Amino acid sequence: MSERDSLAASPLTGHAEAFLLFRRAHESGRLHHGWMIHGEPGIGKTSFAFACARLLLGGTDPQSRAGRQITAGTHPNLLLITRRMDEKRKRMRQEIVIDDVRPVQDFLHHTAADGAWRVVIVDAAEALNRNAANALLKLLEEPPTDTVFFLTCPAPSALLPTIRSRCRLLGLDPLSDEETRQVLTRHGRAADSLPALVAQAQGAPGRVLASDQSTDDAARQLAQALMEGRMAIDPETLAGLLRHDDGFAVLCSLLGEGLANRARQLAGQGKLTEASKAAEAFASLQALQRETERFNLDKNQAVRQAAAIASAP
Repeated sequence: MSERDSLAASPLTGHAEAFLLFRRAHESGRLHHGWMIHGEPGIGKTSFAFACARLLLGGTDPQSRAGRQITAGTHPNLLLITRRMDEKRKRMRQEIVIDDVRPVQDFLHHTAADGAWRVVIVDAAEALNRNAANALLKLLEEPPTDTVFFLTCPAPSALLPTIRSRCRLLGLDPLSDEETRQVLTRHGRAADSLPALVAQAQGAPGRVLASDQSTDDAARQLAQALMEGRMAIDPETLAGLLRHDDGFAVLCSLLGEGLANRARQLAGQGKLTEASKAAEAFASLQALQRETERFNLDKNQAVRQAAAIASAP
């Protein structure tokens, strides 16, 4: 089963309050056409978007016809936009490009089957490059009737302000330890490993499920050092991390999470200027990651640039 199929098939664990908010919006008859689902990496944003899609498309029962179609990725009224494979490099692209967004136009030009909703999920919307983001913006500006867009991202600041302004923001909180344990158990993690994995997940079990343990540990230690302003980077540690295909991406994800948390904490303390700087640093880090992956730049140098961004006051 692919990662996409797993997310489409998995029952929603946690996020009951956020889902109730969406359900009430649906029942009100005035459902907003764009929803930005944001929260820490691995918290369940994509699973939440699929759960909302099931509600709109009558597929909450996984054994129903609509439920089976959503699980199989064949529902005619549901379209998933996400990063795709780069056939030349034989690896996942780090960006969502305009060719990935173009299918939305054809999808929206067809009448929804059974007169129901049409649902577009843009997963990891922060990966949209400029052309793809502008194409999506045009669709959000003049959405067809009975169409709902779900955009998942770590923080609203990761997307263009013009896109944010056309979406209703819905933030997801970390899962409880018990909810995290349920997710990890459902994905086959051994009972004796659960206490350590629950502690490591910190309410975001997807981060544990998606990571290589050694890569994640090395990236977490390095990210903590960089966030604390300890600029001396051990060359061996860095080399070991970057030997893994996803090492740089994992490090950037952890640094982005740290900057997003910093921005929220500062805003909560009323330090709005400092919070704004942290949000700007988050955006700069996202741009650095995209450019590094897109143009295959020197990742050793990119890590040093990321260190300067993350440790800035």
